[in-house]
Amino acid sequence: MSKPTANWDKVGDRFYRKIQLYSDVFDADLELENYLIAGAPYSGAVAFHRDEERVQTYRGNQTSKASIDIYSCAGKLIRRINWDQGPIKGLGWSEDEKLLVVTNDGTVRVYEGLQTDFVPFTLGHGAEEHGVLSCSFYSTGFVALLGNNHLIEVSRYDEPRPHLLATAPDQAVVSWTLISPADSLSRSVEVLLAIGQTIYVVDASEAEDRGLDKGPFQHISVSPNGRFVALYTIDGKVWVVSSDFQDQLSEYDTKSKTNPKDMQWCGNDSVVLAWEDEVHLIGPNGSATKYFYDGWVHLIPDYDGIRLFTNEVCEFLQKVPDVTEEVFSLGSTAPASVLLDAMDQLDKKSPKADDDIQLIRQSLDEAVDVCVRAAGHEFSIHFQKQLLKAASFGKSVLDLYNSDDFVDMCETLRVLNAVRFYEVGLPLSYDQYIRLTPERLIERLINRNEYLLALRISDYLRLPTDRIHVHWASQKVRVSTEPEDAICRLIVQKLHGKRGVSFEEIARAAHDEGRQKLATDLLNYEPRAGKQVPLLLSMQEDVIALDKAIESGDTDLVYYVLLSLKKKLPLATFFRTINSRPVATALVESSAWEEDQDMLKDLYYQDDRRLDGANLLLMESLDQTDNQHRIDKIKFASKLLVDSKEFTSQKAALDEIPRLLKHQVTYEKDFSPGFVGLSINATIYKLIRLGALKRAQKLQSDFKVPERTFWWLRLRALVAKRDWTELEEISKVKKSPIGWEPFFSEVLGAGNLRVASGFVGKCTGLRVQERAEMYVKCGMVGKAAEELLKGKDLEGLRELRGKAGGRELGEVERAIKVLESGKR
Repeated sequence: MSKPTANWDKVGDRFYRKIQLYSDVFDADLELENYLIAGAPYSGAVAFHRDEERVQTYRGNQTSKASIDIYSCAGKLIRRINWDQGPIKGLGWSEDEKLLVVTNDGTVRVYEGLQTDFVPFTLGHGAEEHGVLSCSFYSTGFVALLGNNHLIEVSRYDEPRPHLLATAPDQAVVSWTLISPADSLSRSVEVLLAIGQTIYVVDASEAEDRGLDKGPFQHISVSPNGRFVALYTIDGKVWVVSSDFQDQLSEYDTKSKTNPKDMQWCGNDSVVLAWEDEVHLIGPNGSATKYFYDGWVHLIPDYDGIRLFTNEVCEFLQKVPDVTEEVFSLGSTAPASVLLDAMDQLDKKSPKADDDIQLIRQSLDEAVDVCVRAAGHEFSIHFQKQLLKAASFGKSVLDLYNSDDFVDMCETLRVLNAVRFYEVGLPLSYDQYIRLTPERLIERLINRNEYLLALRISDYLRLPTDRIHVHWASQKVRVSTEPEDAICRLIVQKLHGKRGVSFEEIARAAHDEGRQKLATDLLNYEPRAGKQVPLLLSMQEDVIALDKAIESGDTDLVYYVLLSLKKKLPLATFFRTINSRPVATALVESSAWEEDQDMLKDLYYQDDRRLDGANLLLMESLDQTDNQHRIDKIKFASKLLVDSKEFTSQKAALDEIPRLLKHQVTYEKDFSPGFVGLSINATIYKLIRLGALKRAQKLQSDFKVPERTFWWLRLRALVAKRDWTELEEISKVKKSPIGWEPFFSEVLGAGNLRVASGFVGKCTGLRVQERAEMYVKCGMVGKAAEELLKGKDLEGLRELRGKAGGRELGEVERAIKVLESGKR
């Protein structure tokens, strides 16, 4: 095994290493020099598109259709997107691995999930007229440079809203780049334009000349953290300045008369220049090293380094991490390096191992931590094991050590080694993995259809797996040629009992593919009606959607379906749909009472619900201000019931209402407003209160109001108007249809004890004790004693004694003596 420092190069006072990730990456006949290449961040996919401005090799009768080919870093073809939309002027990636394609007419396509489906939008602002020259991308957006030097920014891909930046000078742009909003001091995008001898910084409000005189600059590149800018001059020099252009940090003379084809940053510490087969790595203070290749080389910058692609290899160039340098650098005496040597001595069974441990005893915990971190930065599995073995040895010597970081690193390295495998082709570094997060790594695996690996990693890291299952099932729906019933059975069998799985999302994929029956069958397994119903409606499965909403018991969901059906269906069809569903009908009725009574009439008419229709017209008549309109509505309600023997009594009642209304109109003229709309009983009651007894009696006769009802109305009306004289006259009548007890109770409740007592003697149907109690309520204890004496109720008299006082007590005592003497 070669030494870990074998691929290190010293640039100035720092070490850089070039790690070979994969070999035999692309076919030898793939001419990389003829392709536009864009790589996704965090060692993501690489998009290839043949550069149409370059002269192509003649291939005889072979014809090749234009396409965008998406490869893994190991050269595995992931997806091929056929292209016939004109020249591509921008090819880039978002941070979440969405592919962005910008054509010369300003059309933008956003491809999500490494699929061929896309979401388009246009830049506008004159892009179609002037054309797009080039684009520069950042994590969530991009800027397009138009032919008239206008700059258009799109800050978000999910809600694209292109807008113009400040107007740049109308001169030729030699090169340009941008500082992303996350890294700029203004927190908005800043575009750097190399125009003439200087640099212009353009943002949303202004274009500012930085006053440089060393141009024209053939290349501009901004460091990942946005703090430094590298400029390549026409005389072959590289200048590194601060992003505010106030400080010059370093200068490097390439001594090359040929303009490099690309210049990118390698992390935040060095700049990489690439010619056809030569690469210069320029470190701080103008120091540099060179790498040579047998073929064309492409640069793809990343957060902590840079990927280099040729047909033969994919390599990763980065500054050697501090912890790695501390452990492996030649002659290092750092505790971690000594601990690694102690592990080596232990393997050789040498007593020097103990000497090494004693030497670093005071810093042993620090040495263990450094070895653990250094293992994370290693791509070689051999050295990962060596470092972890050394860390394990060191922590076994320590009395107290928290092993959480050690365990986490072991888990992380197992995941990283799995995804770095050439069949997967995700050569993430440790720092990239931490920034990407395990959840987004799982998303990348899903997009590459690496479902088994995604499941195993999710289980290993204790992450939810529902998204993996749903994506697998959706992809199965899209590409499988099996019968739909078989697909449904397979999906249900695989996903049965899996937590969090949304069958609605799978069914939507089936619907998008035109597999309606499969989508409907899959929706039957979705437990959440709120997820089922919207998709069923979009699939035109209206009846099923309504049934599912009713089964859920969610009235809001039922209302949502009913509103949707009412908008899309003819009214007659809508009524037929809800007629057999009482819940839906009841909800339509309740909402129509408040919002659309005309629709309610149509519903009652179509269902032949004559009584409900008549009641509705009766309710409407009460809201009318014109009496004739009110009568017309009531007559129309009566006509609805004319042919129905079932509602004869109701029709008779409706026929009486116009006659009553005529009487009420007369009463309003003769007495006061407030009669119209009252019932017959309320009308009689009001007449009696107004002293119009004869009119009330005539109304009773005309409408055949029962005598008992009339007497009750009369009693309550007289009590309400406190007409005690009339009530006393009534008490002289021999017989009352309602008896005399109601008179006593009503008058007593009104507070007139004297008049109330006049009705006690007429209550002949009551027991003596009950009449005596009535006299007591009127405050006539003496009268109560007389009643009890007549009934010879000695016990009642004794109880009455406690309620009497003064003269009345003597009367009670005399009555008691009379009964006691009679018993002797």
